[in-house]
Amino acid sequence: MKIEIPEHKKLVYETRFVVRWGDMDAMGHVNNTQYFRYMETARIDWMSSIGVNPDPGAQGPVIVNAFCNFYQQLSYPDEVLLRMFVSNPARTTFETWATMERVNQPGVICAAGGGTVIWVDFPRQKATELPEDVRAMVSAD
Repeated sequence: MKIEIPEHKKLVYETRFVVRWGDMDAMGHVNNTQYFRYMETARIDWMSSIGVNPDPGAQGPVIVNAFCNFYQQLSYPDEVLLRMFVSNPARTTFETWATMERVNQPGVICAAGGGTVIWVDFPRQKATELPEDVRAMVSAD
């Protein structure tokens, strides 16, 4: 099942990285699990850049689902531009989206994915309302 990335979203982060030799599998292309690691790294780097650092004794973000659509294979030594977007804040959640393209082929999306972030009170192990500053940062308006 292909999940479409919405038109209405907010660009919040961009990063570039070089595909490592060890990211590839026996078939000579980036292993599918690596794409999720690329998105996770971008999401964590973005959250750190806005001061959202999970504290096990307080509150923070948790991913409750993730997906990736694969369009073209990445392989060593591709340089990748990953753009991260956010949208749809709800009471306790917001959506994150990512696109990946080769730097030398601008606009050609090789993979696109995302995940739902839920805000959690870690000591209580329960969802809690998004803090207002986080809600403002992820609103696509």
